[in-house]
Amino acid sequence: MDKLEQMVIYLIGIGNKKNPSFSPEVEALVKAGYYYSGGTRHYELVQDLLPAKHHWIPIKGKMENLVQKYRSLNASILIFVSGDPFFYGFGNTLKRLMPTTCLKAYPTFNCLQLLCHKKQVAYNELLAVSLHGRPWKKLDEVLRSDQSLIGILTDAQHSPAHIAQRMLRYGVDNYKMLVGENLGGDDEQISTLELKEASNYKAASLNCVLLIRTQSRKLALSQPDNTFKTLAGRPKMITKMPLRLLNVQLLELHKANTFWDIGSCTGAIAIDAKRHYPHLEVLAIEKRLECGAIIQQNCEQQQTSGIEVLIHDFFDLDLATFPTPQSVFIGGHGGRLETLIKQLDAYLIEGATVVMNTVLESSLNTFLATFGHLNYSLSDKMKLVIDDHNTIHVLVAKKNK
Repeated sequence: MDKLEQMVIYLIGIGNKKNPSFSPEVEALVKAGYYYSGGTRHYELVQDLLPAKHHWIPIKGKMENLVQKYRSLNASILIFVSGDPFFYGFGNTLKRLMPTTCLKAYPTFNCLQLLCHKKQVAYNELLAVSLHGRPWKKLDEVLRSDQSLIGILTDAQHSPAHIAQRMLRYGVDNYKMLVGENLGGDDEQISTLELKEASNYKAASLNCVLLIRTQSRKLALSQPDNTFKTLAGRPKMITKMPLRLLNVQLLELHKANTFWDIGSCTGAIAIDAKRHYPHLEVLAIEKRLECGAIIQQNCEQQQTSGIEVLIHDFFDLDLATFPTPQSVFIGGHGGRLETLIKQLDAYLIEGATVVMNTVLESSLNTFLATFGHLNYSLSDKMKLVIDDHNTIHVLVAKKNK
């Protein structure tokens, strides 16, 4: 076929049926080729349609090595892909690794579109999420926004059962689940399940999921203090709701990607931060062992998933191994506030915001003096009194250039 300077990569979308039918244009391309590529399953589906003399390049291993192999061929290639190559597909990988190569795509329905068609679900409002080789973060964020229709690409660690279990654990029970298995194949199956049914469902390895909202679920920005589990014998050891809401505002989390809650205790600040800003990477750091279970219970009770809990002494952490925060709340410091601030400062970037609440004059003075010496801008001091509690100093420091 074409020489390297005219190299074209043809991306041919196929379904799950052996010997798929193609348009005349694609059929001519398939018959005329020599170099072909795709996954093992794709080869099984199209092998009989390829010329007797052909060379197949399996898509496996490191993508950089595979792309180098493509480049070395000095000819054009036909790559078979599932559905639409630019819907979480191999076309996106090629655009990233071979940006100057000419790509020509011949897509077909992706699996979520196919499932919608087969069940006659209008998908103009579909919000798609891929959990295939990815963490839970995006699904957590989407569920928090109460979308009416969510499509999910799954894998073995994020199966329909795992998805349903996670949703039920965090109280997200206002969806029903459609599971499409081996769509387009001879053994196709589509099941409509309640989440409790889905939590025990054994799906075929090739599947996708639709979540259809059964009723709207609008969450409050915060919950009353008495809905949080606290340390045994210390029911008042929680940042009160009015103060939590103020802290979330002062932390400027709308500008942040990562937030650290140091001395998290019950996790109340971390939870409210995540409720307001589902996109945030939230790390709750607490050294008391019993707080691990308390924070997890509160996350579930408050229907807030996606918070990373680290039970460890902050002073023993290698902070360089964690994503750099743009916002930090100091909820506890073990009497070593100056040391904590200096240790933290080494990893904070310009513009980072640090907030602390204290009733102690000594902590107030240490915060102001230490951040002042480290070239931070300090906001005007605020004092807050809630009910019959002590006066609370609300402190904010922002790192300068």
